[in-house]
This record gives sequence, structure tokens and C-alpha cells, in this order.
Amino acid sequence: MPIYTYRCESCGVQFERHQFFNDPPLKICPECRKKTLKKVITPTGVIFKGSGFYATDHRSPSGNSSRENKSEKKEDSGTKAGESKSSEKSE
Repeated sequence: MPIYTYRCESCGVQFERHQFFNDPPLKICPECRKKTLKKVITPTGVIFKGSGFYATDHRSPSGNSSRENKSEKKEDSGTKAGESKSSEKSE
């Protein structure tokens, strides 16, 4: 059951109320008894944990091949750079 925050525009009182989703919103202020009660929309904190949605769920097989190609290119370029440095030192 969610908690809703209400604020009266007339007297400024603010309070929270447990209500079901299908309950109608409150309209009458419990303090001043006027029909100036409004729902206050508050931001909800979202915490993402883990390694990520794409990395853990529904990964397509085509995504794996592109990653493998990139890692192979990095290894090849590192080996070529190492060979040229060793050949320069020996000369």
C-alpha cells in the first residue's frame, strides 16, 4: 500500500496517508476543512545494483562477436608495437 503526501493550499498543513491505488484522492483538509488539498509529487529514489541490464540479461549473440573482434585487435596492435621497440633496441 503506497504512502501519498498531501498539502493544503489554504492553511499549508502537510501530511502523509496510506491509501490503496484505487482509492480516490483526498480533497478536504483535516485541519481547516476546506477543499484545497492537493497531492504532492515526490521524486522516487532508484538504485541500480549489479553489472547492468544489458550485460546480464537478453544479450544477443551478435554482441559477443563484436567484442571479441575488438579485443583481438587490441592484442594484435600491442604485439606489433612491442616487436618494433625490441627491433629498434637491438640495432
